[in-house]
Amino acid sequence: MPSKPKTWADKMKARPPHTVTLDKDFAGVPAGARLLISCPIELEAWLRSHVPPGTTLEVQQLRRELARHHGADATCPVSTSIFLRTVAEAAWDQIEAGTPVSQVAPFWRVIDPASPLARKLRAGGDWIAQQRAAEKAPADGEH
Repeated sequence: MPSKPKTWADKMKARPPHTVTLDKDFAGVPAGARLLISCPIELEAWLRSHVPPGTTLEVQQLRRELARHHGADATCPVSTSIFLRTVAEAAWDQIEAGTPVSQVAPFWRVIDPASPLARKLRAGGDWIAQQRAAEKAPADGEH
């Protein structure tokens, strides 16, 4: 009998962050570099604690910060993209289940609405752009 497909929440439970030393150049990172392979749980926590409402962070900057945090030379761009999608889709599942947007991982603060990644997400680039705009808007009564 075929196994049940993994949910996005299941995919959040990937291997913990670890580093590898590259034996050849990979995705713009030179051979010999210490490359961080993060994980969805770490990315979710980083988004919640390091990217406040109303701000955005480029994925490249996120990768640099994570690498520095782990004492690595770089963070893998390929796995970071995969794990950001996992975080975003798991958050979207939560939103669809009724969790307020304010209580899910704020993936919209890192994923550019015009990016190829945003086009893959069920939330989509338009929703990401709307969420970014909503967070930058002054609260009622503020001018």
